[in-house]
Amino acid sequence: MQRLAQQWQRSGARIGFVPTMGYLHAGHLSLVHDARKRVGKTGKVVVSIYVNPTQFAPTEDLAKYPRDLKRDLKLCREAGADAVFTPDDAEIYPGKAEGKYSTYVVEENLARVMEGAARPVHFRGVTTVVAKLFNIVLPDLAVFGQKDYQQSAIIKRMVADLNFPVKIIVAPTRREADGLAMSSRNKYLDPEQRAQAVILFHALQAAKKAVATKAVSAARLKKDLGGFFTAAPLARLDYVEFFDPETLQPVAQVKRGTHMALAVFFGKTRLIDNARF
Repeated sequence: MQRLAQQWQRSGARIGFVPTMGYLHAGHLSLVHDARKRVGKTGKVVVSIYVNPTQFAPTEDLAKYPRDLKRDLKLCREAGADAVFTPDDAEIYPGKAEGKYSTYVVEENLARVMEGAARPVHFRGVTTVVAKLFNIVLPDLAVFGQKDYQQSAIIKRMVADLNFPVKIIVAPTRREADGLAMSSRNKYLDPEQRAQAVILFHALQAAKKAVATKAVSAARLKKDLGGFFTAAPLARLDYVEFFDPETLQPVAQVKRGTHMALAVFFGKTRLIDNARF
């Protein structure tokens, strides 16, 4: 992959990159189309498919994470990707099985809150694998989805702090017809859970409406949303946070320009979503 990318660079082609963990859906494919639009017909678009073990805690769903490489390759081909990079663990973490791999990339501020607090090992794995993928694929630009807002913010910080020559694009969240954010993990939901999962989108909409004309106390809004989730008895709220979109730090007053993120469990399935007001 790296030799191919170097060959493309020598020919003057710009490289657009979409990193994924596979089991692709329309949201992923929209990122591929975005990358193509940005690099043009003469550019190259690379999709990586790799379920990265270092961003999963031992209690999480690494073994069960949905995989269908044959289907994914077909979708990438139809979407116009020029290459699909599908490494294995030994290629990404050489020697790890024998205890010989020991280098990780850690962001120390933005990764402390929300997903970082709920999943302490997660972002160390994300920043490490994305840094490695950037060094392999050598992209001019990389496209991420806004559904993983905190991840995108951390990747932007890493790129700035470590001088990666990569432009980070954050594309809008793609949603199902009822508003549920598209996610590979939606596959885990049974019909009743799927029907109730739209509560995440409804909560975002309710909070947005609450601050449309005036600032509201974050503590009060959190309390109101806690009651709001009684409409979905299968839902278990993990967290809801209102924060500054640049620093990711919690705010006391929620107003226009504030960002909201939440995580909700349906059984063992954990879904996330976010929006800016």
